[in-house]
Amino acid sequence: MIAERPRHGYELIKAIEERFGGSYSPSPGVIYPTLSWLDDMGYAAIEPEATGRKRYRITSEGEAFLIANRVAADELLSRGGTAGGESAAARVPAPVVRAMENLKLAMRLRLRQGPLDEAAAEQIAIALDTAAKAVERS
Repeated sequence: MIAERPRHGYELIKAIEERFGGSYSPSPGVIYPTLSWLDDMGYAAIEPEATGRKRYRITSEGEAFLIANRVAADELLSRGGTAGGESAAARVPAPVVRAMENLKLAMRLRLRQGPLDEAAAEQIAIALDTAAKAVERS
């Protein structure tokens, strides 16, 4: 993604989340060590800004590495629905994205209340299985 244009770590997090249609958002604990590794390997260079933020850009070594590993990179991006440059979010209708986000939020809020007892866990599993079957049939 830094081959497309230089980016900050936070920009990468948001761009990846968008490409995966909101279904995956990497944590800073994934992004920043990866950027450090790319810098250590000489595949990326840091462009410090007056604000103290760091922007990462690809180096010529990084471009060569990307070319040598293009098949793997394309395969990884295709998992996020980015074939042809189109993001997964661009193909998912807004009501479906809203409903997926609603489910994630409901699960987070429920799990914050404490551990699930066996009856509650079974009830949630049945609801999720029923929803999955309905989605498969549509």
